[in-house]
Amino acid sequence: TDYLGLQISPLCPFCSIDLETKDHILLSCRFSIDVWKEVLFRCQPPTVHFLEWSELLSWIRSSASAKLTLLRKLATQTLVFHFWKQRNNLIHNQISIPAFLVFHEIDREMKNIISARRLSKHFKSLMIMWLR
Repeated sequence: TDYLGLQISPLCPFCSIDLETKDHILLSCRFSIDVWKEVLFRCQPPTVHFLEWSELLSWIRSSASAKLTLLRKLATQTLVFHFWKQRNNLIHNQISIPAFLVFHEIDREMKNIISARRLSKHFKSLMIMWLR
């Protein structure tokens, strides 16, 4: 695809196998699955891996507590940001970062987000939940 004079492949920049769609790049690509495993471990994983955005949203809302819902929202938002950042890094700079390092960035950012808001009653026990 030609976008602003750049030739952009329609294939997923992480795996170069499937078409780049929101569901593929964020949920079902091997790269994203590897990162999600680490995130889900800290957020009470679903019984089955979600393959569609609507399933992810349902999982976020189906948590047993408001604190777990907040943790899932923060983790998902952080993960999406870092996936998009890595995607753009691959496309524009041809620099690939392994999944475990992307998770390390997500982990560090989650700790920073929670620490910065630790005095808020909604964030009091989130660090313990995240550090499982």
